[in-house]
Amino acid sequence: MSSWFDAKLFGEAFITLFVIMDPPGTVPIFLALTGGRSQRTRRRLALQAATVSLCVIAVFAVFGQQILDYLGISLPALQGAGGLLLLLIALELLTGNADDPTETADVNVALVPLGTPLLAGPGAIVASILFVRREHGGADILALVAAVLAIHVVLWMAMRFSVGVIRVIKESGVTLVTRIAGLLLSAIAVQMVADAVRAFIKAG
Repeated sequence: MSSWFDAKLFGEAFITLFVIMDPPGTVPIFLALTGGRSQRTRRRLALQAATVSLCVIAVFAVFGQQILDYLGISLPALQGAGGLLLLLIALELLTGNADDPTETADVNVALVPLGTPLLAGPGAIVASILFVRREHGGADILALVAAVLAIHVVLWMAMRFSVGVIRVIKESGVTLVTRIAGLLLSAIAVQMVADAVRAFIKAG
């Protein structure tokens, strides 16, 4: 089996992406960003967010380094931009400005910030690029493809079945989760910006 599928690389890639993309940590943020929407809409957004993330990761895995080189964008710059974008979303959640979303916002939530940069963020993009650099044949490629697909199935399941949590905590509980998610998301954003600044300083 090892001749056509690298199980070790699959495990390493899956665990790395799991830690970076953090499916359990996505649940409260997903519930916060989809507050006030129907169960059916939440399920649709979960699928859309996972699909968008998968597409972004796939594109950057194949063409990521070439895209960044062509545009003259460094990885720290990408990370800093993603952190600032998440910080704006976090402030909306903390101040309550993200309440009463419209149908137009539904689509935006699935694309930004759920699909990217929350799921397919700089960390996941960089990890995918680095893993692709290590591939040495069909077995490695198959393992990486399987790992990326597997982590996105896990992400989709985490968001899809988090919808059941609403039945327990009700919409009033979602308001509390929204504030907590905003705090967590702001911390993630600040860490991303700090890491980007640290990388710029080290490069300088």
